[in-house]
Amino acid sequence: MTRTSIALVSLFVLSTTACLIAQVGGNAGYGQTGGRAGLEQNQRARRVISKDDHPPTSTATFLEANVMMNVKADEYVAVFAVSADAETVEECAQKSDEILRTFVGDVKALGITGDAVFIDFIAQTKTYGFTVEGDIAKEKLVGFELKKNVSIHYSDRHLLDKLITAASRAQIFDLVKVDYIVKDLNKIQDKLAEAASRVLDQKKGRYGRLLGVKLLQPMQIYADRSAIHYPTDLYESYTAAESEVINSNSIRQKYTVQQARKSRTFYYNGLDADGFDDVINPVITEPVVQFTLYLKVKYEVDQAKVQ
Repeated sequence: MTRTSIALVSLFVLSTTACLIAQVGGNAGYGQTGGRAGLEQNQRARRVISKDDHPPTSTATFLEANVMMNVKADEYVAVFAVSADAETVEECAQKSDEILRTFVGDVKALGITGDAVFIDFIAQTKTYGFTVEGDIAKEKLVGFELKKNVSIHYSDRHLLDKLITAASRAQIFDLVKVDYIVKDLNKIQDKLAEAASRVLDQKKGRYGRLLGVKLLQPMQIYADRSAIHYPTDLYESYTAAESEVINSNSIRQKYTVQQARKSRTFYYNGLDADGFDDVINPVITEPVVQFTLYLKVKYEVDQAKVQ
């Protein structure tokens, strides 16, 4: 093999390897709008100085700290919806009781008992149907529907798959939601406040070291805002599929189009590090509860240093 051939082969291998390493986007792109243009617009907006960004006085300035902490849940509450319909209310109740008896029995076999299982009566409604007499379709009462929810409190996140299986055996196929519970909120708020304090100290030192700006103590707190974001609010969806479009009116009139079923994908899309000065526990491999703290303080500027 000549040197030229070896060089070409090496270039091909390196190019292929680079593509394999770099080109990772994922089908989540189907659910995104704006893309690069949206990010560029966001960056330009950040460079606009608003009224709230102006120093409160000619001898003072603001410093801000925006921190986030990703926290795994300590416990969970799964809510399943149960419905039963029949011609009479009594039959609805019997069907509902049988479904719940089967489900609760399987749940107890998993070690979940007592107050950890709660049955909530939701609604009892009438159901209507149509009877056709000649050219008249007449609506009439045909039965009733009884709806209840079952809330299950558990701490082992791996139990959810077993709960879903137990629900399916009882003919329950509606998992309404899963609530994520974090117990020690005060401890988390303390950690966020400590992180925000470190950020303020780092910014204060950076401005003094690089810009020669000396900020004087004590500071004055202007804003202290916290928030909690739960996984139930952070799921998004997309449909990864490409379909042909029929634009011809003649074809539409000639054929009845039966479209294929296209599955939607749901995924957890929590907040990332964008806009935060510090993120505690930044690596996320499972849905977490995200705690944020925004702290804004005022410092007086040492005028001797400025001059």
